[in-house]
Amino acid sequence: MSSANEPAESEPPERDAPPPDAAAGDRNGQHTTHRPWSARRLPAALVASAILVAAGAALFDVVAVRAGRQAAAWRKHLADELATRPVDDVWMLTGAAVAAAVGVWLITLALTPGLRRLLPLRSPPGCPPPHLRASLDRDGAAALLRDAAMRVPGVSTARIRVRRHRVKARADIRFRDPEQVKDDLFAVLNEERDRLALSRPPRIVVRVRRRTV
Repeated sequence: MSSANEPAESEPPERDAPPPDAAAGDRNGQHTTHRPWSARRLPAALVASAILVAAGAALFDVVAVRAGRQAAAWRKHLADELATRPVDDVWMLTGAAVAAAVGVWLITLALTPGLRRLLPLRSPPGCPPPHLRASLDRDGAAALLRDAAMRVPGVSTARIRVRRHRVKARADIRFRDPEQVKDDLFAVLNEERDRLALSRPPRIVVRVRRRTV
């Protein structure tokens, strides 16, 4: 029972654990897999649609001019603006900045896999990574770790946040010594993390605090 002078909450220093050796899976016949690449359907559809509309409008106007008609007003205006505006004009600089930003965005999409919410799993023994790939959603991993944390005696509530390189666990305790609860929670989460068979197991950080009200 806590005394009257004891604070309502006590928060021991956090404890963390280094991830297990990822090379151990390779030595045991398991293969390290990488995060799957996103198909990037929405960016590809947006870029393709913009190019299709611009190219189609320009091609239609060029064909109309070849057929003896006048060039469209928008193409005349665009040609005049590009020919008469100086390079340091604010609209020219704005257009160049937008084009550069779009280019950097497309390059980033091309060089990064995406699907950051998926955690790749190790391939089973005897099956090379190109033949079989599996991933676990971060929310699913957090739910499994939270269920494991709630089985620790003394834990009343647990909040788990799963990131690529770290798992942050915060637990409120109602009874038992905080250090003992932290050690038990630390061991349970490590065991549950190993059961997930993640290709790159994240480091676990555990923090507990006592709730007296």
